Amino acid sequence: EKHGWEKKKYLIDGFPRSPDNQQGWVKVMRDDVDMKFVLFFDCDEDVMMKRIMARAEAAGDEKRTDDNPESAMKRFTTYKEQTMPIIQLYEQEDKVRKFDA
Repeated sequence: EKHGWEKKKYLIDGFPRSPDNQQGWVKVMRDDVDMKFVLFFDCDEDVMMKRIMARAEAAGDEKRTDDNPESAMKRFTTYKEQTMPIIQLYEQEDKVRKFDA
């Protein structure tokens, strides 16, 4: 069944994040969408940690509950284990556009 997606352009933020996400995307969207490329914002963990801590400080009492070093490190680990293999898969297909973030 066609949904008209093949006629439009989309920016999908933060997806797929895991092999299951990627496999589901391919299963559902392969015939409907011509994915041109993936935007990859490359940033060192120390820079990301500084940004997260600055965001937490700026937010004051309204800060996110996961804006702390322990949660950030867990997110970094999950990213390396789950998301980077997806980025590497698309790199093999020459579909990654990398930016220094």
